[in-house]
Amino acid sequence: MNDHSAALQAKREELLRSGVEMLDPAAVYVEPQVTVGRGTLLLPGTILRGETRVGEGCQLGPDVMLTGCQVGDGCVINASQCEESVIEKDCQIGPYTHIRPHCTVGEGSKIGAFVQLKNCTLGKGTKMAHLTYVGDTDVGDGCNFGCGTITCNYDGFHKYRSTIGSGVFVGCNTNLVSPVRVGDGAYIAAGTTVTGDVPDGALAIGRSRQSNKEGWAAANREKKSKQ
Repeated sequence: MNDHSAALQAKREELLRSGVEMLDPAAVYVEPQVTVGRGTLLLPGTILRGETRVGEGCQLGPDVMLTGCQVGDGCVINASQCEESVIEKDCQIGPYTHIRPHCTVGEGSKIGAFVQLKNCTLGKGTKMAHLTYVGDTDVGDGCNFGCGTITCNYDGFHKYRSTIGSGVFVGCNTNLVSPVRVGDGAYIAAGTTVTGDVPDGALAIGRSRQSNKEGWAAANREKKSKQ
């Protein structure tokens, strides 16, 4: 056994003695500086690097990599990567979440499948279930982001920051063109592109009206079949 392998094994044994649980210790990688709280379960494929600090009663893995992160008590992180960020207690992260540097995820938040966060702060109890990108944005408490929501924070030259208040409902397939401010309790209708501020408690709708052309589909199929 080389020095690196010996140090890795010693770290595993140290954590096990302190009350950390591992289903398969050989499938867990923890660097020397990392601390993990009692009662936390490390599932196979968990990689903890740098100055990572994990609280008590968490479940990490399978297939999680944390680099320089602080994770509060009672968090569940599944099949995700987080870098240089703070995840407050009782959060659920993943699967397939990417939290990039300089993020804070507020207590009790749920960040789900194929969500990426970058340089943003989220308040308590905010939910982003799937397919969402939020960057350079400050988000309040108790917000809900629908699938397909993105912040358009880069114009090819500069990054811009947006603010979203507390209790905001963001409908599916919303584009937030930064910099914008969305007030507390506002609703954004599905399919909206937000280019201006939304007042507290307002409904923002930014999409064209639906137009139905009766008989078009049948006529088009007939036309194509004759070509």
